[in-house]
Amino acid sequence: MSDKWWRSAVVYQVYPRSFADSDGDGIGDLRGVIEHLDHLEELGVDVVWLSPIYASPHDDNGYDISDYRAIDPLFGTFDDFDELLEGLHSRGMKLVMDLVVNHTSDEHPWFIESAASLDSPKRDWYWWRPPRDGKRPGEAGAEPNNWGSSFSGPAWQLDPTTGEYFLHLFSRKQPDLNWGNPEVRDAVYDMMNWWLDRGVDGFRMDVINFISKDTSLPDGPVQPGALYASPHPMVADGPRIHEFLHEMHERVFGGRDDRYLTVGEMPGVTIEHAQRFTDPANAEVDMVFQFEHVDLDHGPGGKWDHRPITVVDLKQNLTRWQEGLAERGWNSLYWNNHDQPRVVSRFGDDRPEFRAASAKALGTVLHLMRGTPYVYQGEELGMTNVPFDSIDDFRDIESLNHYAEAVDLLGEPADEVLAALRRTSRDNARTPMQWSAGPNAGFSSGTPWIAPNPNHTSINAADQREDPESVFSHYRRLIALRHASEVVAVGDYELVLPEHPAIFGYTRSLGERSLLVLANVSSEPVRFDTKSLPGWDSAEPVLRSGPAGAASVWGELAPWEAVVLAR
Repeated sequence: MSDKWWRSAVVYQVYPRSFADSDGDGIGDLRGVIEHLDHLEELGVDVVWLSPIYASPHDDNGYDISDYRAIDPLFGTFDDFDELLEGLHSRGMKLVMDLVVNHTSDEHPWFIESAASLDSPKRDWYWWRPPRDGKRPGEAGAEPNNWGSSFSGPAWQLDPTTGEYFLHLFSRKQPDLNWGNPEVRDAVYDMMNWWLDRGVDGFRMDVINFISKDTSLPDGPVQPGALYASPHPMVADGPRIHEFLHEMHERVFGGRDDRYLTVGEMPGVTIEHAQRFTDPANAEVDMVFQFEHVDLDHGPGGKWDHRPITVVDLKQNLTRWQEGLAERGWNSLYWNNHDQPRVVSRFGDDRPEFRAASAKALGTVLHLMRGTPYVYQGEELGMTNVPFDSIDDFRDIESLNHYAEAVDLLGEPADEVLAALRRTSRDNARTPMQWSAGPNAGFSSGTPWIAPNPNHTSINAADQREDPESVFSHYRRLIALRHASEVVAVGDYELVLPEHPAIFGYTRSLGERSLLVLANVSSEPVRFDTKSLPGWDSAEPVLRSGPAGAASVWGELAPWEAVVLAR
């Protein structure tokens, strides 16, 4: 069908902490994943992307790694890991590990040695700098520059032992590695090869476009109302990024067969950069996660500053990426992951009468585009955002730090900050997977580390796997269609009805075969001009997401109805 197996594949992300708890300690684990492999096999996915399971202090839920070659006891043992890997491979699925190498934990032996003294052999493995000229260590404004952390506060932390500051773009317990040091790169490549030799099938690379930074570390502009400058222009897609990723590819994947998958998470990446990153001729990564479509509802103040968007905004943006990577490169297709709020609440309608229909419509729009779709755990059930009552219900470091900074330092009204957290917090994605209507959503026999969404009584896997009209069953059909149809896997994309305020429609074409995808992305019935879609009135229906037994009228779509036609 395609020269690259992943062009017809679907990836499923497991966030282990919240997937399934096998031992009753309230935290998901590897045995919990093993116990639910039949769910993944029934869904039909080809690859499981496993969020970090390495040894970690869990300041950022495992994205702060203290040993890349150890399984954290919270999640299990290497015996459990090997059983999981074998269970996936025996079912025809691959396992992709989360690779977090822009930073480590401050409890990693590399950093401990680096911080030991100014002349440590590993001092240059991280970004250390003295205080700003004329300032003493610890004095206000003494940080080497004015960058802010993505998790609030400054991006520099003072080490009192040596009197210098280290850079951390995220938590203060996540010091950034200095990729300009070849010893760092050697150590990372050696570790990656070690995991591939154990049998894993590739890597999802966390904020990988941050590994090449402007080495002058200049101050940046501070936006009105902000305490610090965004470091993004100085750290994203830096001067050596293509060199580093090509070297990684050659040192880790060179000489191996083509069964592997590499995907780079790249905040702020442009189409032009993505073309270069994903062009097979450049041998860097297979695909990237771009952020433009999930940043559309962010206002001038960032992710917590919500701005409404239109269907036209959404389809214009996604179409830009479809067209931009049509000839060179490849798209990752996603609505959800562990860092994003639930798409049904974000771009859909999570009211009970529309939730399932909007989940199906949004799934249809995404999965039939050109690219590799990613399903985040619970997305296949239409899981929603969570009605958090108070700040005490949150667990995410980004959310808790933002609340403290916004309320305590900037004086913003607590109720307004809490409303923004409910809408946008990463914790919306991290509540337990809803396996059943029973206690704790069937996730754990103990007390979950974060409370389940109360709506698990009506949204859960046990009910949906038996229902042919459920969101789960619709996702199964979407995945099966991608596997069966070369048009879906590699066909050309063309937007239709571009100015229609509610319909997201496009065609996929390959040779003489074409598919038409039409979805009403609204909670009202809509009509469209049939003359703008000549020849499709008698096309064969392939898939639809309307109520069972209901007949579609050409030129009309019910609320959140999606139809797929072939000719």
